[in-house]
Amino acid sequence: MEKLSDITLSIETKLNKLIQHLEKVVKENEQLRNELLQHQTQQTNLQQKHIELQKQYDNLKIANGLLGSEDFKKETKLKINSLVREIDHCISQLTKID
Repeated sequence: MEKLSDITLSIETKLNKLIQHLEKVVKENEQLRNELLQHQTQQTNLQQKHIELQKQYDNLKIANGLLGSEDFKKETKLKINSLVREIDHCISQLTKID
């Protein structure tokens, strides 16, 4: 039978190993959280850039339609008609106020 001191030493050694492992896992968890935050920030920035580029693309399609490009002429006409309807709606709202 092992001596009590040997058993205590064995438990202490195992406990120290567990503590070291816990510290390692905590550090790794913190690093992963930081990486996740960075990726989320990057994703948000990319989504905003995508929205801006989509708006620029739509504006270019309209400009090409206005310049006579056949590719986007139908979309440009639809956009202009939509804008005219909005203006008509605003005018009708203004005349109701008077």
